[in-house]
Amino acid sequence: MSDRKPVIGIPADRRLLGPHWFHCVGEKYVAAIAEAAGAVPVLLPSIGADLALDAVRACCDGLFLTGSPSNVEPHHYGGPQSEPGTWHDAHRDATTLPLIRQLVDDGMPLLAVCRGFQEMNVAFGGSLHQKVHELPGHLNHLENKDDPLDVQYAPSHEVTLAAGGQLEGFAGGKRELAVNSLHAQGVDRLAPGLVVEATAPDGLVEAFRVDGARSFAIGVQWHPEWKAMENEFSRALFAAFGAAARLRRGARR
Repeated sequence: MSDRKPVIGIPADRRLLGPHWFHCVGEKYVAAIAEAAGAVPVLLPSIGADLALDAVRACCDGLFLTGSPSNVEPHHYGGPQSEPGTWHDAHRDATTLPLIRQLVDDGMPLLAVCRGFQEMNVAFGGSLHQKVHELPGHLNHLENKDDPLDVQYAPSHEVTLAAGGQLEGFAGGKRELAVNSLHAQGVDRLAPGLVVEATAPDGLVEAFRVDGARSFAIGVQWHPEWKAMENEFSRALFAAFGAAARLRRGARR
């Protein structure tokens, strides 16, 4: 590992591949951290309380919460029981949810996308819709899984960026941004202490920041990691995250 690059921890999904369980992180997330954030990605196993807070503080200069096909279990936010067949990852929930607020309070930079965005809202005391596409007046935010990946991850709707917000700065002052959309869950009740940074045309919260955070602490519902180096806004977002991690690394050293 380079002494000059910050280390960004990425909590893994726990998945059954064949007869064995694995701790996995998608390559697109690893590539975004290595290339667009200019950092060293380190995969963190989803082992719940056995992943000690002090160990994460010691090894990581930032935390990246990724997307995943799994949903946050609804008992964490007082929601109704999920429909049979819903994919959950209790090990990831048990790992990330206790860490998020503590690391943000500690001043560790944090970026969250899709499932990570939802985890962040739950960790701060918010709740989730489990199926946004079934809500009256809401868009269908799901992808068509039969489409090629480049179509699934192509921009599908615009979001309005909050005036004077951090994302507006990353967008060079633009107030509208075209984003991709590949999610069923979404914010129901926004957690106390989170400030809206972007909304979809149907009013769904698409991005937020932690009010008064000591460092970078942003969540987005879309997938900026997809070919991040080819998207001007995504490059700016990850570059700002990487810069915050470098500042923390410098202060710790």
